[in-house]
Amino acid sequence: MHPVIDQLRAIVGSQGILYEQDELFVYECDGFPIAKGIPLAVIFPTNTQQVADCVKVLNQHNLQIVPRGSGTGLAGGAVAYDRGVIISLSRMKKIESVDLDNRVAVVQAGVRNLALSDSIADTGWRFSPDPSSQRASSIGGNVSTNAGGINTLKHGVTVCHILGLEYVLPDGKICTSRAEPIYDGIGADLTSLICGSEGTFAIVTRIWCRLVVNPKYFRTVYAVFGSTSDACKTVSDVIASGIVPTSMEMMDAGMIQAVESAFHFGFPSDVAAMLLLEVDGIDQVLDEELASIVQLARDNNAGDIQQCSDPVRRAELWTARKKAFGAVGRMSHSYCTQDACIPRSKLPEAMEHVAKLSEKYDITITNVFHAGDGNIHPIMLFDEDDPGQVQQVLLLSKELLEYCVDIGGTITGEHGVGVEKLHLMDKMFNRNTLDLFLDVKKTFDPDQRINDAKLIPSDKTTIELLKPIAANIPGGAL
Repeated sequence: MHPVIDQLRAIVGSQGILYEQDELFVYECDGFPIAKGIPLAVIFPTNTQQVADCVKVLNQHNLQIVPRGSGTGLAGGAVAYDRGVIISLSRMKKIESVDLDNRVAVVQAGVRNLALSDSIADTGWRFSPDPSSQRASSIGGNVSTNAGGINTLKHGVTVCHILGLEYVLPDGKICTSRAEPIYDGIGADLTSLICGSEGTFAIVTRIWCRLVVNPKYFRTVYAVFGSTSDACKTVSDVIASGIVPTSMEMMDAGMIQAVESAFHFGFPSDVAAMLLLEVDGIDQVLDEELASIVQLARDNNAGDIQQCSDPVRRAELWTARKKAFGAVGRMSHSYCTQDACIPRSKLPEAMEHVAKLSEKYDITITNVFHAGDGNIHPIMLFDEDDPGQVQQVLLLSKELLEYCVDIGGTITGEHGVGVEKLHLMDKMFNRNTLDLFLDVKKTFDPDQRINDAKLIPSDKTTIELLKPIAANIPGGAL
């Protein structure tokens, strides 16, 4: 047994550490099943001081540190290699305070996204970020990847709703940035810098969350189409018209059938695509906006169009969207969700390209995504026990992401880079920019020990150390 185990156990207690091989398999990957690595140990601190004390001990042994939230990440960002130690924030789940007068809630990093909104549901306020995994994903994890969600189109990604952070640096120091209760705007905006850094700068332990009022007036509409191209064209036309919906989501035929088969929402089974849209705001304006959206959908050959202002049916429709990824589990032994962002005007041709790649690599793909943001999520269905299929999925992903960059997009919209897309960072950024990214990381983490070789290519971590995780990635990818 490694000598660090007893030191860590003295900090978090015997119930706060896992180190037996059979227990560690649960933590060999996150929501990206291809990247795997067994940690030396997993520890579960319950407060910031314990996190800091554990980091100092790990420093003494020169061990890699990997922060982890709920493990719902989709890019391998919470995977340990080289027998690193995972610091899980999942037991730091206290909602410490809610201040409605100043519209701020203070939570520990392990608080589930939906738990915060549920806790204040009867007040008329909410925490706006709403990733599809919000029932399971932690707010700290959302901060790590700057997660998006269904409300992102109008209300912005996670960083737009974070007022301040408490975090532990790789040397064990505890710091805060722009905290309670007033957003002060003094000094460098470290909150925005850390949000989206994928745990490569520090371990976030406490978050000051901006609260917003629940919309009083809304209109929800779903429209079905005979082709994905028509549905995508509608998305582009709605935004071009000047209307900014709260949400604009799309499912293709495979996903509609999966959701309907699993949950029976009454969706048609003979259509190619469905758009689910919502507008909120001033009641007198919403009917006019809704009429414009409906007309644009009809102009693009929409079939059935249903409008809804009933809160019960509205909740049912959005529940169907948020359960889409759960329904995929009924379709395939394994699946990999890709995540790119492209100009909305390119959506029709991008969906055609996805279909061509599906045929080229003989991998079934279904789609559900944040269409209004141009944030596409092709879901590749495969068997992770078949090395040939794994290789095809990785090759398909690489070609798809390179295509998205070539048409003016990015390699990730909200899932992060992690390990999965590390080899594509030089597709988006030149050498000087990548070196600058690394210099910023070294400002926080000079020894490159915290989540190294995730998001930012490292000059310390070698390809040999990464091979246990990325053994299946095509030759030369790393």
